[in-house]
Amino acid sequence: MKSKVEVIGFDADDTLWVNETYYRDTEEAYVKLLSEFADRETVMKTLFDTEMSNLSKYGFGIKAFVLSMLENGISISKGKISPASIMAIIDMGKEMLEKDIELLPGVKEVLDQLHGKYKLIVATKGDLLDQERKLFRSSLSRYFHHIEIMSDKQVENYRNLLKHLEIAPEKFVMIGNSLKSDILPPLELGSYAIHVPYHTTWEHEKVDRKPESSNFFEVNGLEEILSFLA
Repeated sequence: MKSKVEVIGFDADDTLWVNETYYRDTEEAYVKLLSEFADRETVMKTLFDTEMSNLSKYGFGIKAFVLSMLENGISISKGKISPASIMAIIDMGKEMLEKDIELLPGVKEVLDQLHGKYKLIVATKGDLLDQERKLFRSSLSRYFHHIEIMSDKQVENYRNLLKHLEIAPEKFVMIGNSLKSDILPPLELGSYAIHVPYHTTWEHEKVDRKPESSNFFEVNGLEEILSFLA
């Protein structure tokens, strides 16, 4: 792979820095907030169902998550949720947006090794303003030739990205934590993909099985990608 690849794409959330952990922590606080109206299982299931029904309207990211928490809170409480609890949900979202950036182990070391040898890009999805803010706070922007914040990460999104940047699929490798969003679509286009699992995965991003492809690789941590690329 090393001799063929010219461009490396990195996912951002849970590949370069911590993200999903904050959602799980917020969900636990949300469950406690709504405990007078429903048990944990019910709150979690209805919240996920609400997020899925809103995905095509709001897309991904913290603001979409907060809107779904608010809608679900009103629904599950049959309109009895208090203004104070509504404000608490809004504050949960603000707290998430204001989190310091916690880089994952080895990120800067890996980027230092690869920068200058390859063209590096970020290909991530989520809310535009939030992702731009996180990239700025991370101090990682200097490593990347291009930053693409996508509305979704389907095959067509990757095809458009590669076409826009004039990248041949066989010269591209995508690195990320989500098999569904970071690995399967690039593989379908004939690119390479390296899976770096994160310890927690959003239910929407889970798939039943790993891909069977000679272009697919999996590592235990980001530093291990250097054995394929450095």
